[in-house]
Amino acid sequence: MYYNKRILYINYNKQMDLKKEQELFSCGYKLIGAIDEVGRGPLAGPVVSACVIIDNTFKISPELEAIRDSKKLSPKKRQELFPIIKNSVKAVAIGICDNKIIDKINILQATFLSMRKALNTIDLKPDIILVDGKFPIPKIDIKQEAIISGDNIIFSIAMASIIAKVSRDFMMEEMDKKYPEYFFAKHKGYGTKLHMEMIEKFGPCPIHRFSFAPLSQPSSKSSPYLKHRPIQKD
Repeated sequence: MYYNKRILYINYNKQMDLKKEQELFSCGYKLIGAIDEVGRGPLAGPVVSACVIIDNTFKISPELEAIRDSKKLSPKKRQELFPIIKNSVKAVAIGICDNKIIDKINILQATFLSMRKALNTIDLKPDIILVDGKFPIPKIDIKQEAIISGDNIIFSIAMASIIAKVSRDFMMEEMDKKYPEYFFAKHKGYGTKLHMEMIEKFGPCPIHRFSFAPLSQPSSKSSPYLKHRPIQKD
């Protein structure tokens, strides 16, 4: 495995641009991959990673000027940008690890696995990967660079963050149809007051993460929901 151990500390007031990507292209890299994840913190649902790949012909079009870290955009704006990003990059793919895998191997390892799944699914193999976060992805043979808060300043990572966020939000909206009593479409599985109240009322459901507190407590697993409504196999 090859990666740059240098961690970039970023100025949050600096405007996002393609400076980092252009530096890499000038060093001879042909295809740059950018990876980000969504869903490490929720009490329910999957963790989803997205990978986008660009080459040196990529430009920030007027339609893409609104690109920011997905957390800084409204749901409507993210949904508007989703197809524009897909049509502007060379390739895009997502990787998913559900709550069962998260409970089995822990959220950090599940996040890495979802990133590897995205890389294994994508049509093109990048020459280098820019990864949002503190740690490089283990068990891959592609050169990579981990960038703390990269989704705030690295344009390609910000695009990946939007793809991941919109994809996961859609999955949680579908889960809302299956388990409407939890209002997953509203909170996307995060530990909001509403979500905690519904867990208190109904107990956990099959997409909850039992390795996460407070669901890891024995009292959660013996809830009325699990007593009176058998867990369905997904």
